[in-house]
Amino acid sequence: MSEMRVHLSKTEPGAYKALDEFSRTVGEICRANGIDDRLKEIVMIHCSQLNGCAYCTRVHLDRAVKAGLDADTLTQIPVWRESGVFSERERAALELAEAFTFIHDGGISDEVYNRVGSVFTEKEYAALSWACVSINAFNRVVVAGRYPVPLRGEKATA
Repeated sequence: MSEMRVHLSKTEPGAYKALDEFSRTVGEICRANGIDDRLKEIVMIHCSQLNGCAYCTRVHLDRAVKAGLDADTLTQIPVWRESGVFSERERAALELAEAFTFIHDGGISDEVYNRVGSVFTEKEYAALSWACVSINAFNRVVVAGRYPVPLRGEKATA
């Protein structure tokens, strides 16, 4: 992982700033539509884990801790289907996160859409969907650029 790659956020900062602003707008949409930080961060972590994005996983893990998630809940995210620690809303959001992350594999199935839609209002569904779009975009920028995840205590380079 020591190979240097084009660092998109430094090479074309305007595009990265636009993506960051988009992310902030998505955060506002989530707050306005009843998606609390706990739920949003669970989704962000799961998408990042599924995409193999260690950098974004770290960022959203830190935000999740600030939102009140404990270590037990955080470690259960990758195995949420087998875990009993998540609410119905959290389980639906995790399922939606998977569908958006693997959208290339048949889109959002009617089964997933109907199940998730039975738990969330239209506004909540839209907010979570935009959150998935946002984090999946960041994951692609970061994974392609191989952004490093330093040991705790070292200065980040992103």
